[in-house]
Amino acid sequence: MREILIISATEFEQTELAQRLESPINQVVVGKRWVTGTRGNAKVRLVAGGLGAVNTAHALSCVLQSQIPELVLQVGIGGAYPTSGLELGALAVATIENYGDLGVRTREGWQSSAAIGIPLVRGSNDFYNHFPLDDALVLWAQGVLAKGNSSLRVGPFVTVQECSGTIELGRERCERFAAICENMEGAAAAHICRLFEVPFLEVRGISNMVEDRHRDAWDIPGAAAAAQEAAWDMIGKFQA
Repeated sequence: MREILIISATEFEQTELAQRLESPINQVVVGKRWVTGTRGNAKVRLVAGGLGAVNTAHALSCVLQSQIPELVLQVGIGGAYPTSGLELGALAVATIENYGDLGVRTREGWQSSAAIGIPLVRGSNDFYNHFPLDDALVLWAQGVLAKGNSSLRVGPFVTVQECSGTIELGRERCERFAAICENMEGAAAAHICRLFEVPFLEVRGISNMVEDRHRDAWDIPGAAAAAQEAAWDMIGKFQA
């Protein structure tokens, strides 16, 4: 039986998945909800890790220290940069995750952690702010989700702990990383999966545009539902 771990910031981003699992078992581990069940021949564990990079890294580490799944899938909502071509409710799949605000601010502007000179992950290749996802896995996800979904976009994501609440800041980050989507957890998940050498994918439903903050224009329920439907399709194809 193939095992898939799905990590999200909130329980809300997993509610529909939890309701569709067969024989679900609910647990609370270090204050975080885990739901373990099956879909066909796949064992699925849902973990609501909490908001932000630290919560995500903690939750993933708790799981991966005891059991290594065949895939970690980050599922949730995200903000789309205006040049991405994404609209509310559309799907975005990450090709690379970037820490967007980890580094140093100088008179010349922001510089990545490479300017500090201490890699986040050491190895045959050192990793600073950028964590590329596996090309073959991304292509597989794109193939699964693209059928009948012309609004799907694939590209770089940016993870921040200070969301871009102005169009100027969003434009700066978008241009710096050639990014399509902003979120608060994905780079941390990619980082931990790199340390544990676990395959990683990320899919997000677009809840808002990255612009001058305007919550009334957001569609969080629609974005969460779109991301979960995508995850359900991916689980079904991954087990085949």
